[in-house]
Amino acid sequence: MSASRRSGTTDELGPDEPEQPEREASDGSDLLAALLDGMDAALCAFDVDGVVTHWNREAERILGWTAAEAVGRHGFAGWAVRSADAVEVEGRLMAAMQAPGRQVHEFALLTKGGGRVLVRTQSAAVHGPDGKPAGLYCAFSEVHAQIDLERSIALSEALFEDASWGVVLVDADLRPAVVNAHAARALGSGRTAALGRPLGELLAQGVEELESALTHVLAEGAPPAPAEIWVSVRTPEGEKRRCWRSGFLRLASPLAEEPVPLGVGWLFQDVTESKQGEQEAALLRFRSNQLHRAARAAAECEDPAEAATVHLDFALAGFADHGLIDRAAGGAVADSEVAAGAVRLVRIAQTPSGAPGPSTLTGQAGLPARYAQGHPALQCVERTGSVRASVGSVPAEQAREWALARQWPADTVHALCAVLRSRGRTLGVVTFLRAGGRSAFERSDTAYAEDVAVRIAGALDLAGLTGE
Repeated sequence: MSASRRSGTTDELGPDEPEQPEREASDGSDLLAALLDGMDAALCAFDVDGVVTHWNREAERILGWTAAEAVGRHGFAGWAVRSADAVEVEGRLMAAMQAPGRQVHEFALLTKGGGRVLVRTQSAAVHGPDGKPAGLYCAFSEVHAQIDLERSIALSEALFEDASWGVVLVDADLRPAVVNAHAARALGSGRTAALGRPLGELLAQGVEELESALTHVLAEGAPPAPAEIWVSVRTPEGEKRRCWRSGFLRLASPLAEEPVPLGVGWLFQDVTESKQGEQEAALLRFRSNQLHRAARAAAECEDPAEAATVHLDFALAGFADHGLIDRAAGGAVADSEVAAGAVRLVRIAQTPSGAPGPSTLTGQAGLPARYAQGHPALQCVERTGSVRASVGSVPAEQAREWALARQWPADTVHALCAVLRSRGRTLGVVTFLRAGGRSAFERSDTAYAEDVAVRIAGALDLAGLTGE
């Protein structure tokens, strides 16, 4: 099937005239048709009047119209474009005859079966010997694949430039290969500074869990749901604890016959504030529930002194490892006496040290505790407010001496003292202690300790353990 319309001749050759030039012209035309048909792009051409003069096999494949059906038609109107679009399409195509260079357009063409195909065209004028436009050629191709590629590239660029979450491409050795701007800020480094470095150099804690997740994705594929991973990021200001909600995608080469792992796409979003809010809300609910349960249990105690220890025991759950109750020696102390600084404390209840169990009442002899000047419990009484104390970062033996010097269990590293007050008088101090491995008491813990102190003070007042 011919891919072009050929012009015939009306001159007859005489017997003495050679026929070779006609054969050469025929061979050249056949060669041009073969070249056009062998190209991967769809090609068509129009003369100066807009009549189709060439139509190759790729154009036939895309639209279904054969060269015999296409060549000789005027433009695309009535067969290859919708009637409503014909004028616009023809105008855009024919305008290329008067424009310099190639003109690129996108529009929909009709297939022989009536379907619509979105194509991208490149059109340019063909000039005759006199330099005037003699027609134009038009190369076109389906743009679905091109658009998909451009969308993929645009998405990749957006993810790595404008995304509001971190995107890191981790290679098969679990080292960052590509890092977007958001991830670089979250990791506390530049986009290039993080490349090729072990994750352990970027994160102080949480590395094992993250590397385990990446290894699993490389071996098994992406997990069905995001994972929340707590990490500590190294920054110039020190380590910062963050929670990252992370999703993972295994990357494989699309060019290989067998899937070849290229690494893991790690996408994460910082949800630290929301997680901390959830944890604080859950902690408040738990502590409120503990106070409620303690009040119900204390109400069933016949001995008010026992009720005080019940409040202490319920308060310790999830809050502290040890608890102490000290009363003011000689009875309740008025604020004027507190200001004089002569208050001494007697240990009346404590949790057992070294073994689990309920708090026990002690101090029947009424001997004052040997608290040195400046002891947190004495400071608590003097200030009529809560006092926090921590041993800090010191060797274990030094921490043990610090605890024993304050009459606390040897494993104590953090303390929180809350004053016991009732009817405008100071009754004593309740002390909460945390052992090594736990965080220090924070300001948010103080409010809970003071709530417990109010309930213990009420029980002590009823028990007559205030000395009155």
